[in-house]
Amino acid sequence: MDLVSLIGTILAFVVIIVGTVLKGSSLEALWNPAAFVIVIIGTISALLVQMQGKVLKHAMAMLPMVYKPPRHQPDDLISRVIGWSEISRRQGLLGLEPQIDSESDAFVRKGLQLLVDGSEPDAIRGVLEVEQETREHEDMAAAKVFEQAGIYSPTMGIIGAVMGLMAVMQNLADPSKLGHGIAAAFVATIYGVAIANMLMLPMANRLKSLIHKQVKMREIIIEGLVSIARGDNPRQIESRLQGYLA
Repeated sequence: MDLVSLIGTILAFVVIIVGTVLKGSSLEALWNPAAFVIVIIGTISALLVQMQGKVLKHAMAMLPMVYKPPRHQPDDLISRVIGWSEISRRQGLLGLEPQIDSESDAFVRKGLQLLVDGSEPDAIRGVLEVEQETREHEDMAAAKVFEQAGIYSPTMGIIGAVMGLMAVMQNLADPSKLGHGIAAAFVATIYGVAIANMLMLPMANRLKSLIHKQVKMREIIIEGLVSIARGDNPRQIESRLQGYLA
């Protein structure tokens, strides 16, 4: 669990609540069903029109990564690659076959299988780079869902505010309703801007950062497996892979 991201999310809600109270308003003023429907449902509707279903599904699957990101330990990965290299030099490439089942990452398993099958270095690089680019494209498209939500929600908030002011204009003859009506109208703006800048856009940027780290890890794997296929010395491989840590 990433406590920093969790604390940031909780703090965002606390800021809104405390800020409302310090400004002399009531907490009840923050709740407006109409504003909620316009901003939240309106943003979801826009995403449904723009995004494909599989992209939205992938985005929801990636959402937990914001608070529970995968562990990226390039040092450990390089050590594993060096271990594979040493096994291949002692036992040949077939000696790596038991390592395949012990790996949980499908990308690593595929790379090791290509290596054990005796594929040429260029073939291994070509296959793995295509899969790497495909995965990166899918992950970035999923992260873009939250980015687009951060773009749409403030606009939906403005729409909600305008609709609220329209309702106020219809009650100009009753001054007792004006204050409450205007306050309710701007709640939609608060929803839209807060959701965008405190949740959606930070989540999108967080996921993009994690995706870039995953790309670097896969690049280490590709370079390491290609080096093993070429028969490079383990020390040479380690020196080359250490460059990814700079």
